[in-house]
Amino acid sequence: MSAPVTERLVSLRREFHQHPEPAWREFYTTHRLVEEIRRIGVDELAVGSEAYDPADRMAEPDPDDLERWMERARERGVDDDLLETMAGGNTGAVAVLRNGEGPSVGLRVDIDALFIEESNDESHLPEAEGFRSEYDESMHACGHDAHMTWGLAVLEAVKESDFEGTFTVFFQPAEEVSGGGHPMAESDYCADVDYLFAVHVGLDHPTGEVVAGIERPLAMCHVDATFEGTSAHAGKAPNEGDNAMQALGTAIQNTYAIPRHSDGMTRVNIGRAEGGTASNVVADEVSVLGEARGETTELMEYMKEKLVDTLHTSAEMHGCDADVEIVSESPRADSDPELVDVVADAARGVEGVETVTPTADFGASEDATFLMERVQEEGGLATYLIVGTDHPTSHHTSTFDVDERSLSIGVEILTNAILSVGETESGESR
Repeated sequence: MSAPVTERLVSLRREFHQHPEPAWREFYTTHRLVEEIRRIGVDELAVGSEAYDPADRMAEPDPDDLERWMERARERGVDDDLLETMAGGNTGAVAVLRNGEGPSVGLRVDIDALFIEESNDESHLPEAEGFRSEYDESMHACGHDAHMTWGLAVLEAVKESDFEGTFTVFFQPAEEVSGGGHPMAESDYCADVDYLFAVHVGLDHPTGEVVAGIERPLAMCHVDATFEGTSAHAGKAPNEGDNAMQALGTAIQNTYAIPRHSDGMTRVNIGRAEGGTASNVVADEVSVLGEARGETTELMEYMKEKLVDTLHTSAEMHGCDADVEIVSESPRADSDPELVDVVADAARGVEGVETVTPTADFGASEDATFLMERVQEEGGLATYLIVGTDHPTSHHTSTFDVDERSLSIGVEILTNAILSVGETESGESR
């Protein structure tokens, strides 16, 4: 039998780092998680569509791309039965420990990687020490490799403790596209959770600092749009065309002219545009990727409505049609002060922790808020904590890495907090 996870934190994190898979393509990643969960031993393990309703997913990728990543996982030794369970990109897992009467406690960690090519510079630690991504098109550039390692190690620690109650770990796929939080939140596994912990590494907080709970995460939505017009010869008869490129230009300009709201901070962006065929052809199709964010869910909804209207009216101005799709979205949910206090107390005295910060503004978006929102709406408490790490460059860059000293720190804080709420409840569940 292999050594306990707590004795393999660095090697396990590096293995995950070396095999990064993007949203809904985490086939090999889920396979390794399942292997480790089965080794730990749990009362229930649900994989893919066993863990959530596939109809609740968002931001699903192209089937051909899924097949390519699935075949890659098959070549790496993932068995056909498990791949069949994950067919259609239903990745991720939920692991449950049941130990008598007591509170229901959940831990959510994300498992997907980003479409970023990792640096091969010799000063980059994963390159220098031989665990750089094996896949040129993807990279764990946000620390989810550390998150998965925490999830497994805490699962193991709680299994070996005298915890009484139900402990559920959500190994959630597709966070980077805000696609996996919603189905996990809608699942039966998220029902009646008394305490939910979600966690992230770094986020510009150094090794030794712990933020016990975030505040003000931005509600957000991802939007895809395609402008469809009529092609024509740009020199001979441009008047015969309906120019999708002009519609695009109008849409970009008018998107940034959307009035900001007096009730709070709002954001909007067009991040990618592509289309057209040649310099002498009036473009008949152009696609764009955009997003809207807001300090509250209501403010995001305002920006989303304005963005969708802008895309449609910009198309109409140039005789084009616009097909606009809300690919994914996530709400705002703040950490509960009572659970923030639990995390802060759990962090004090942990070796390596130098600063405990009760709360901090998040300033970005996260689909863990779907799970937090459901737990809070049903009377439970939730917090999203940050375990600091020294990262040489920012998240979502080709040279991002984590300080591996943070691995053991995170495990101990999370385990302490989970066991603490069990003691607080004194064996009584909500």
